[in-house]
Amino acid sequence: MRTSPPFRADHVGSLLRPAALLRARQTLTGDALREAEDAAIRDVVRKQRDAGLQSATDGEFRRASWHMDFIYRLEGIGQAADEHITVRFHNAEGDLEYTPAALRVHDRIRLSEPIFADDFTFLRETVSGGVVPKLTIPSPSMVHYRGGPAAIDPQVYPDVEEFWRDLSAAYAEQVRRIGALGCTYLQFDDTSLAYLNDPSQRAELTERGDDADHLHLRYIKQINAALAAKPAGMTITTHMCRGNFRSSWVASGGYDFVAEALFNELNVDGFFLEFDDERSGGFEPLRFVPPGKMMVLGLVTTKRGELESKDALKRRIDEAAKFVDLDQLCLSPQCGFSSTVEGNELTEEQQFAKIRLIVETAREVWG
Repeated sequence: MRTSPPFRADHVGSLLRPAALLRARQTLTGDALREAEDAAIRDVVRKQRDAGLQSATDGEFRRASWHMDFIYRLEGIGQAADEHITVRFHNAEGDLEYTPAALRVHDRIRLSEPIFADDFTFLRETVSGGVVPKLTIPSPSMVHYRGGPAAIDPQVYPDVEEFWRDLSAAYAEQVRRIGALGCTYLQFDDTSLAYLNDPSQRAELTERGDDADHLHLRYIKQINAALAAKPAGMTITTHMCRGNFRSSWVASGGYDFVAEALFNELNVDGFFLEFDDERSGGFEPLRFVPPGKMMVLGLVTTKRGELESKDALKRRIDEAAKFVDLDQLCLSPQCGFSSTVEGNELTEEQQFAKIRLIVETAREVWG
């Protein structure tokens, strides 16, 4: 088993909110709500440890959404008044729409104080028994992908290169400041780099004025700029999925379009990749993985409660090992269990049964 992240058995970050916490979010505010969140986080950290995980998150229990709670706290970015982004999600029963508030870059982007600092400090003080506290934040790409050029005030950024410099600089400061608080395991969550594998998504981006065929190269460049001065001893991973809202998804397609540049040029230590069904394509893109990079195979779905077969998981790990060394592989769920406060369509017991299955399978595969 590995002693540094990403671990052989790992998970993406978000976890189903307990019913008591959902009720508290509806009725409490201020210190009372924070105390309810603290209690729920202590409990879920213990459950992660008891399930055999070597890392723990706070389940993103203090957030409504995996990304917008962070993005809106970047100075210079706010909600666009009376504007919403309509995202169409798909599932076996049909489609549903998610309409988060839009964002607007209304001033120069900067970061004066670290985002989620108190949240991480509480998590760090809560974990025990050698468990590593893991913080998840959206990648810089998500600031651009959600709104595109139209979300950037041209009077603030007449030259888009200045926008990219400020955005990466703000993220670099976040990485530095969180590292100073003792964070050694940081994850950049990124749907854009997976969405770009879907031709329909690239068509939408082209229509709004983006260079969709090369946008992944821009995103790689800006993430690398944000990580150029990362603290020594900090592991950085990125998680890529094709949408996750109430057990539904947005995009389809294998990693072929971005794989060669992504795996070779993005300066992270590991990739969390969803491979839970045919929407994610095959393992062939893993042939581009260079030595030293860890690939965390998201073979266990978070979108439904049925438990996967351990033997089937082992067979799929063997298939992936045809394209990248087994020692560079780990196992995880394909996505979070609750990317937004609503959560996916499974129970908390089903969630932890999947986590225990991942731990057991990893021990049998890697020892």
